[in-house]
Parts: sequence; C-alpha cells; structure tokens
Amino acid sequence: MVQREAVLRLDDQWARVRAGAAPTEPAEREGLLEELIGALRTLPDDPECTALLGLRLADRAALRFAAGDRAGALATIEEGLRSSERAARHTPEYARWYARGLINHGVWLAWPLSDADRLPKHPLGPAAADGPSAMERAAGERARDLTRTAVEVWAGLDQADPVNRRGLAQAKVFLGDRLAELGATEDAVAWAVDAESDFRQLLLADPAAQQAEAAEEALDHIGRQLELRLRYLAFDELVGLRTRGLLPERLLPRAVVAARIRSVAEPEIAARLHLDAEQVRTMLEVTPWLAVWRFDVRGPDGLWNALPHPWHSATEVRNRTAEDVAGELLRGFTSSPDYPGDAAHWRVLLWWQEEGDPAEARFRLLAGPDAPSPTPS
Repeated sequence: MVQREAVLRLDDQWARVRAGAAPTEPAEREGLLEELIGALRTLPDDPECTALLGLRLADRAALRFAAGDRAGALATIEEGLRSSERAARHTPEYARWYARGLINHGVWLAWPLSDADRLPKHPLGPAAADGPSAMERAAGERARDLTRTAVEVWAGLDQADPVNRRGLAQAKVFLGDRLAELGATEDAVAWAVDAESDFRQLLLADPAAQQAEAAEEALDHIGRQLELRLRYLAFDELVGLRTRGLLPERLLPRAVVAARIRSVAEPEIAARLHLDAEQVRTMLEVTPWLAVWRFDVRGPDGLWNALPHPWHSATEVRNRTAEDVAGELLRGFTSSPDYPGDAAHWRVLLWWQEEGDPAEARFRLLAGPDAPSPTPS
C-alpha cells in the first residue's frame, strides 16, 4: 500500500509538471517521467497503475516525437496501448483512456498521409499518380484498424452518458479521416455523415452543455471534410450514399454539380438521385464551381513547363461540365499565338476547386506528334 501511494504521489507530481504548474528543465522533466514509468511498472496487478502506465508511456512517446524519433515513439505508444487495454475492462474511465489512446496512435501513424492542413495527401489512394509508399500505406491501414477499435470501445460504453456519446461521435470523425487518407472516400463520407448526425443530436439534447462549443467545432470540421470528399466521389458512389440515406440534403446541390462536372446528363442525375428535373436544373444554375486549369508544354529536357495566364488560371462557372470548360479553352489555345504547334508535346489539366495531382483532374488531355488523336480522360 505504501509503495502504491508513493507511485501515485509521483504521478501527481508529473501531472503538475505536464500541465506547466511546476516548471522544470527538460532533463529533469524527462528524468521524472522515466522514474514514474519505472515505478508504475512495479505494480502490474493494480488496475489504476496499469491505466496510468498507458498514459505515461504516451507522454514519453510525445517527447520522442518532438525529438524526431518517430520509430521509438510509435514503439512506445504500442507498449502503452497494451497496458491501457489491460486496464480498460476494469472501469469505464479506463476504457475511455484506452479509446483515446487508440485514436491518438492512429493520428501519429497516419501523419505522413495528410498535409499541413490535415487533409488527405493522396485522396485517390492507389489511383493517385504519386500515391503513398507501401510503408506509409501499411501504417495508414494500421491507423484505420486502431481507430475502428476505438469506435467499438466507445460504442460498448453506456450511451446514456453524454461523455460516451461525444467520444463515439468523435471517434467516427477520426475513422472517416483515416479512411479518406487511404482513398476509401465513399466509406469516409458515410462515417462523417454518421458522426455529424450524432453531434447534432447531442446539441439538440443539451445546447447549453459545456461541450456545445466543441460539438460546433466538430460539425465545422465535418462540414469541411464532406465538401472536400464529394469532389473525389464517382457518380455511382454518390448514388450509393443517397440510397443509404447518407447524403445530407444540404450537400445535394454540391452532389448534383459533382455529377454534372463528370458529364452525367441532367435526366440521369434527377432519376438516380431521386430529384425532380426542375430541382436539378435550379441547383445547377445557382451552384457555381471553380474550374482551375493549367496548360503545359514539354521542353527539350523532357520537363513540363506551365504556360502563363490565361493558360494557367481559374474561373467560376455554372451548369458546365469539365469537358465543356476544357473544350472552350482548347479552342482558344489552338488558335492563339501561344500554341506550340503540331510538332510539340503539350497537355491540359483541369481541376475542380484547386490545382493538384494530375490524377485528380476532372479533364486531362495529352497531345503531341506521337498521339494518334488527342482525347480527354
């Protein structure tokens, strides 16, 4: 008992240091954490100390990440999760700690798959021209599986408790993020829509709750993610989401535009998304999309060189397919003084909303003397 109390006092001391209430030098801070971890390991049969060990190993991992030791940090987190999992069956609080640890580990594992804004770096997964490496993809798949386990842990807790409901909703958001990073965009949208519904129900149940602001922030994040992900969905995937009730009404105009950009005819959009023809026409007329394009000419060194404005620019359009916009640009380009001639290699890429990977372009055309007939793809 005396040993246990001493260990818990040491953990309290670390908690104050960690919170900044007791400033320490980096070496002293690290020494205290190592001493605490060693002490917690001496009580493997104590559920609280086992749970705390998982948290403190996560703290050590954070320090290793900060020092640039990614491999060491990930190994430390794995050890911490094993400890957290052993403790999780004892109390709901320890189960929450375990679930949060699973999510955090997933974030660290998937870090190379996202950009500085925490958006998928390779949203098309294997279809991207410069997709993730085999090692990055394996880490992303591990991150997805860990996050799915976190969803299961939260779902297994008492859903009458708002804390557990918020935890489950947040875990669904993270699972959507992990799926998007691997290119599973339709599933990512489905989980995000599910999470959005959960958060809205939480706000309706208690709009004055302390966590209301956090719920609003989560809804903002989900809204941005859904708008981004719709840009990468094929029409069949949009139809699938609509059929499953996972395409929110507020996103229908954007879904209609997404389908039209891909040259789906208006009658087919209306029929398969269960909309009136007039609804579809109105949505297309009032919902603009940003067409972004770039014309490149290949130089003697084999490298592609972008041409200046107006052949590298953007404009807002309504009720136009990507092929419509590109066709107009091509007619202007081939009759302009900037056209390099039939003996040159050139290409045009046109994106929706922002310039990116050529694989993400809504219209691509490569032309040159060895191209039998320039055709869009």
